[in-house]
Amino acid sequence: MIVAAWIIGIALIAVVLWDAFETIVLPRRVTRRWRLTRMFYRSTWRPWRRLSHSMRPKVRERFLSFYGPLSLLALLAVWALTLVFAFAFLDFAANSVLPAAQSGSFWASLYLSGTTLFTLGIGDIVPHTTVGRFLTVFEAGTGLGFLALVMGYFPVLYQSFSRREVQISLLDARAGSPPSASEMLRRHTYDHGHEALRDLLKDWERWSAELMESHLSYPVLCYFRSQHDNESWLSALACILDVSAAVIVGIDGACRKQAELTFAIARHALVDLSQVMANPPTPPKEDRLPPEQLKRLRSMLGSKGMRLHDGAEADRKLTELRAMYEPYLNSLGTYLYMSTPEWVREERLDNWQTSAWGRISGALAVEAEQVRHDDHY
Repeated sequence: MIVAAWIIGIALIAVVLWDAFETIVLPRRVTRRWRLTRMFYRSTWRPWRRLSHSMRPKVRERFLSFYGPLSLLALLAVWALTLVFAFAFLDFAANSVLPAAQSGSFWASLYLSGTTLFTLGIGDIVPHTTVGRFLTVFEAGTGLGFLALVMGYFPVLYQSFSRREVQISLLDARAGSPPSASEMLRRHTYDHGHEALRDLLKDWERWSAELMESHLSYPVLCYFRSQHDNESWLSALACILDVSAAVIVGIDGACRKQAELTFAIARHALVDLSQVMANPPTPPKEDRLPPEQLKRLRSMLGSKGMRLHDGAEADRKLTELRAMYEPYLNSLGTYLYMSTPEWVREERLDNWQTSAWGRISGALAVEAEQVRHDDHY
């Protein structure tokens, strides 16, 4: 029993400290399958997502947005609770608890461990052996270091989240809400629009690299939803990949080389994130760009003076490019419950063109007009 307590305690401490090191300190992805953090997110996200199935879209998106921040707090609680139990096993094995009436009691050891890790220092139960005192000092130091890591962890996460969202917000007027390839290309059909499109793709090349670096280091950011329900980091990445693929296939006067560079890093980010989230690629059930939609896209752009190359060779190239990223896009979208944008978007208002206040005031105006109409008759 004593030997088992020592083994369990040491094993739990090693697992938690190594897992916290990989999650918070180590600045690179960890692909090992069996990890405490990965098991935590896989076992909590699926039930949370399942609870949202019967909710209305607006309520569902709000409910899902709670998961990212709450999961951080819950993960820290799991780490702390595991450490408390781990040191309790060691204190119990060392039989170091005073007063003597509590000696040999696991619950007394658990209480001593909890007050030590959180540095309460109440003093009603204390260690009386050399091993017990060493464990108490070591646990108190672990608790302080754990708190320092947590305090440094949150600012880094929210800075990365903020940088990600700024660029997504800028996409609103450039590609619509939600973003789509048709809107981004159509909105760059003005004079010198090709130069602006090249600069935009260059900016998103860097954004994709930053997304890959930050979200591989801190995968929890993948669960953080965007400010607006019809926007997400995944839909933004999909839009950029769609636009880059279209330019690579051939748009007269467009920046093919920059599109190739942006496509490469954006696809790299998507594939690596799919791997770190343990979601193998799965082809979408429905074609995102059926032939009639592709014809419509060419017609739409052609009416604005932007010619998208056609013919069997162009269609084959576009299909090959889409096959390089759409299975990963579909897999992550299904897992994270994020919708993937259409290639050709129906006409609708952008986020900047409307607001909740505008909808409310509009509804009140309609109601007032109806009252005046009823009074007149």
